[in-house]
Amino acid sequence: MTENCDSLKSLLTEIRACRICEAHLPLGPRPVLVADVSAPILIAGQAPGTKVHASGIPWDDPSGDRLRDWLGVDKETFYNPKYFAIVPQGFCYPGKLAKGGDAPPRPECAQTWHPRLIPLLEKVNLTLAVGQYAHKYYLSSARKKTLTETVASHRNYAPDLLPLPHPSWRVVGWMKKNDWFEREVIPELRARVQGLLKERDR
Repeated sequence: MTENCDSLKSLLTEIRACRICEAHLPLGPRPVLVADVSAPILIAGQAPGTKVHASGIPWDDPSGDRLRDWLGVDKETFYNPKYFAIVPQGFCYPGKLAKGGDAPPRPECAQTWHPRLIPLLEKVNLTLAVGQYAHKYYLSSARKKTLTETVASHRNYAPDLLPLPHPSWRVVGWMKKNDWFEREVIPELRARVQGLLKERDR
């Protein structure tokens, strides 16, 4: 554990100094992530938005409020690195698409850093793949044709991984059309998270 802790600390220093995508980032590089070798839950999101870029705090926006509500945890618990590792596909804000909405995470980020970072999170028992880009990375060919089908098939990926939609404002309409998510998936998610947090505190 001590060796992994030192390795992670050194790697995080490298990541926070990363400039690989600098030429493609409209607001410049500002890697945002949280990682500790003892965290039992990994939140694998997409990329920071402008508010997170400004604050340097992951999920520091309305999407984060909705995600914390889904998890059934408060901010103090959510931001405790002993409980949650927060590692998006892209660590920096990628900019906007011409048609609106945020651009995809820069592919160089996960390709460069995840193979070195994720193995150091040796205590992770549950990965929450949040959004389609995380589904693609973590599920690969096991994901379904659509995000909805992938989330609906969440039990196929248990107990190690749970795919979730991205909790942006767009998910409100999606949840109305797919009421099974709030009825079935969220209670299972909260139960799994609470169980892991209690186990971590023993």
